[in-house]
Amino acid sequence: MKIGIYGGTFDPPHLGHMLAAKWAKELLGLDKLILIPTRTPPHKDLDRCSASPEDRLEMTRLMAAAIEPTGSVTVSDCELRREGKSYTADTVAEFSEQYPGDELWVVMGSDMFLSFQDWYKPEEICALAGICGFTRAPEESLKPLERQAKYLQKTFGAKAAVLSLPEDVDVSSRDVRRLLDEGKQRILSKLLWSQVYGYILRNHLYGTALDLKHLRNYQLRAVSYSMMLPKRIPHVQGTEQEAVKLAKRWGADVKNARRAAILHDCTKYYSTDEHLTLCQKYDIPLDPIEKGSEKLFHAKTGAALACHVFGEPPEVQAAIYYHTTGKGGMTTLEKILYLADYMEPHRNFPGVEKLRALAYVDLDAAVALGCEMSIEEMNEKGRPVHPNTQAALDSLRK
Repeated sequence: MKIGIYGGTFDPPHLGHMLAAKWAKELLGLDKLILIPTRTPPHKDLDRCSASPEDRLEMTRLMAAAIEPTGSVTVSDCELRREGKSYTADTVAEFSEQYPGDELWVVMGSDMFLSFQDWYKPEEICALAGICGFTRAPEESLKPLERQAKYLQKTFGAKAAVLSLPEDVDVSSRDVRRLLDEGKQRILSKLLWSQVYGYILRNHLYGTALDLKHLRNYQLRAVSYSMMLPKRIPHVQGTEQEAVKLAKRWGADVKNARRAAILHDCTKYYSTDEHLTLCQKYDIPLDPIEKGSEKLFHAKTGAALACHVFGEPPEVQAAIYYHTTGKGGMTTLEKILYLADYMEPHRNFPGVEKLRALAYVDLDAAVALGCEMSIEEMNEKGRPVHPNTQAALDSLRK
């Protein structure tokens, strides 16, 4: 197996890191790429407003999952666990023991590659791993890197490679931290993966002190996305798109429909213990069916966060609360989120096209059809139908 090792402070990890990792993995033909946040970099001091090692690790994990959802890009905390300065020589030695017989490569940007001979024990690194340097911009010349590769081969017997990346990855974490501290939020959407940006806002890192109860739409998206797996984001985006269209069609409040859709799955990936902790904290009742079905937890805990953390109005809270089961006497906004979640563009199941067409002709009939389909699915799986779903159907039929 061909394994790449890409280290850095990742303070924070930005789109430059993300693109560099993606292209290095592809162009170098790596089977696995390991991202390693540094505890104490030997070549520079961490900024006074740096994030904690735990936060840098979590942000790097969010980025890794987005680079390659199959799991071939992972994150190691080996340097964070190690005391003292974080030397690549020690890391390579550790992975050489962990992956005996595999081919290791240390991946780095051009600046690090050109100064590799000044690193701690470069000869030991070269004895255990290949060295790969990449350009930070398409227009950057490969000639200096190629000369350095020949020098490393001659001096240390290194197995060296150079890559010209097809995209510009020349982004500085220091500049990102400065922009965060200065509150220049709009620019950051082009420099940070949305989940990393949301994590920063949610945890008030790097001088950010935004009131989570007064977030703009793009900030609310980022924070919500940071709480879920990358694979869920397209569904939430599709739900928002559909909710806005339905709100315009049926005269509902577009802002409320949008924000309810953004937040409706924000606790989808919470653990059972996390859900139960929120239920206890916010006095959320769980009926017998809900206690036996973890899939129903997120609607209620999501509504609680919409209220207590994000300051959304009662209409938005209620739409999230009932978006999975429905209820008798649903409001227009509740019907819209129920349907948008059910039939957003990424959904693909028998009858979804009929449901989509009906939703723009007869809203009540569409919700009734959705309830019927949900009840049929539960019956086929031998699972109990939630009383709220049956009540919603009965109410609409009347």
